[in-house]
Amino acid sequence: MINERLRNSMNEQIKNELESFYIYMSMTAYFHTRNLDGMAHWMRCQAHEEMTHAMKFFDHINDRGGKVVLLNLNQLKTVWASITEVWQDTYEHEQFITGKINELTTIAREEKDYTSEPMLAWFSKEQLEEEATACKVLEQIKMIGENQSGILMLDRELGARAFPPGSALDPAAYSVTA
Repeated sequence: MINERLRNSMNEQIKNELESFYIYMSMTAYFHTRNLDGMAHWMRCQAHEEMTHAMKFFDHINDRGGKVVLLNLNQLKTVWASITEVWQDTYEHEQFITGKINELTTIAREEKDYTSEPMLAWFSKEQLEEEATACKVLEQIKMIGENQSGILMLDRELGARAFPPGSALDPAAYSVTA
């Protein structure tokens, strides 16, 4: 059975992950309006990851005999002034999520919930990757500045990110022409 304090914190983390999904879909929409379909694709793939992360916590709580409580979501942001601002927000958001994972790890240790530690260690490793990737793209965007050729090259590169097989967010999964 999962400890109540940890369960409540994990329910909060489900909310954080779903809000992450939501903000990355907002960023997807922003990039589509800028005709940066590669960056939009990258964000859509990122949204898929966040939904998966929420489900990992969802299933962990259920597997441990706890009750999942879906909390109200906040729309974090829908408007950005620039491509740089989007990637800055991406990096900062990943840092925020890393902090939340660290808090969960602290709670698990305080409550002596050793069963949750392997999952939380996986999330810590995942967040290291998430922050590094967001930081790298942000730094590349800063180097490029307003150079349209550079932006288009990076857009093309980011568009190569693959969806996990069977992702419901992959347009190929629901294409009526396929």
